[in-house]
Amino acid sequence: MIIRDKPNAFKLFFVLKGSVVPTIAPQILFSALVGLFAYLAHSHFLNYLPNLTVTPFILLGVTLSIFLGFRNRASYERWWEARKLWGQLIIDTRSLARQIQTYAWVKDTSEEDIGDNESRLNTTNEFDEITFQCKARQKRFVQLAISFSHALRHHLRGTDYNDDVHQFLSAEDLNRLNKVRHKPNFILNLMGEELQQMLQKEFISEISARNLEERLTSLSFILAACERIRNTPLPFAYNLLLHRTAYIYCFCLPFGLVTSIGIMTPFVTAIIAYTFFGLDALGEELEDPFGTSAHDLALTTMSHSIEVNLLETLNEENLPDPLKPNGYYHA
Repeated sequence: MIIRDKPNAFKLFFVLKGSVVPTIAPQILFSALVGLFAYLAHSHFLNYLPNLTVTPFILLGVTLSIFLGFRNRASYERWWEARKLWGQLIIDTRSLARQIQTYAWVKDTSEEDIGDNESRLNTTNEFDEITFQCKARQKRFVQLAISFSHALRHHLRGTDYNDDVHQFLSAEDLNRLNKVRHKPNFILNLMGEELQQMLQKEFISEISARNLEERLTSLSFILAACERIRNTPLPFAYNLLLHRTAYIYCFCLPFGLVTSIGIMTPFVTAIIAYTFFGLDALGEELEDPFGTSAHDLALTTMSHSIEVNLLETLNEENLPDPLKPNGYYHA
């Protein structure tokens, strides 16, 4: 994802990083060559060219602009919905970490009147052991939330699960994880199992468990909603129609312009091709917001932010180093 200040009016014309120009440069060049061919043919072989007027191209251009605008709006809505879902993921994981740290506790009975000193000592030791177990389960629950955010990123991008997921799981968890297909959902199940264990051991109350379960349900909703966006692209026939129409329009346009603008035909054709092919390419990039192109969401940065935030709730001192962008690009 490109994050940068808006350049001034002069630099704006020469910005290439984050621009669609490198992607559509072949189409622009070919359109300009067709425009040059149309001009040369009109100048030397006028009798062999059809006498086209610009009126049909104006009507088709307006129609194509409307269709491209509609398609880009639909693509941007998918992109923005995905961003809101990941924003909700950040909220839910932070809330889970805070709630599990504050809701889970062990009643201290070591100071109660329980008889002789030996009984009181045994009670104190038992309290310390139970407190240790409670804090261990708190830490495991938060670590599972971190693993879920990284696993969701890999799941949406189709990349290999690496140490950012595995480092927070036990050997038994990893063994079970390698046997399942849907790894983010499996980690959610582990969090549910952990919540059940804490409830059975009375580390949390039923009301607190219900609040935490609502957060887990929200994570499950985010997972399903992201999968819906990834697995349901815009209809292929619609994209195919726009692609074909844009190519036909830009390659035929020079023959309608040449009679009125002459030698300027290649330049005007290139500008119009940049507009139509650029909108088409931009809409195609925004359609899948979970990829790794310049305009896709910075999932790595957001999941890393979740990891740091949640480790801080555990009072960890050795936090991961901040991710540095590659120029203006945030992965």
